[in-house]
Amino acid sequence: MTIGVIIAIIVAVIIIAVIAMYNSLVQARIKVDNAWSQIDVQLQRRFDLIPNFVETVKGYMTHEKETFEKITDLRNSWAETQDIHKKADLDNQLSNTLKTIMAVAENYPDLKANQNFSELSEELRNTENKISFSRQFYNDTVTMYNTKLEVFPSNIIASIFKFKQRDLFTVESNEARKNVKVSF
Repeated sequence: MTIGVIIAIIVAVIIIAVIAMYNSLVQARIKVDNAWSQIDVQLQRRFDLIPNFVETVKGYMTHEKETFEKITDLRNSWAETQDIHKKADLDNQLSNTLKTIMAVAENYPDLKANQNFSELSEELRNTENKISFSRQFYNDTVTMYNTKLEVFPSNIIASIFKFKQRDLFTVESNEARKNVKVSF
């Protein structure tokens, strides 16, 4: 074998390795985008349920007007933004507000007995579980992607092709980590 053939084989192996690493990074980035869109879908599902839920609850909780207005404002803000960080913050705020309504509802036996309320509450609980799962899946996917950007030798390819790290979906405030306290 001549030296030219050996060099050609080495170059071919390097090119194949670069292509494979690049494709792996692209696939990981696409998975991250897909994971975010799954969160987005579940959040949209939640926002679609909220108007019906609020209307059902409004008649029973007339003194909770401020809470209902906050839900409407959060829903509108969420629909207007495309920023992941802003959506995550709005999602955390809305989760806390919905927890407040659920906690307050415990003090209204007639409301708890209302079939629409029961069905909507169950739908919201299911949706909240799906949102939690989607957040976890997103964070796992982002972690795998970010790891690929950091480990050798794919970090070299990532740097050459300007792949950027993604942020995890996190709770931004200490307030969101606290249990909801309801008092009358």
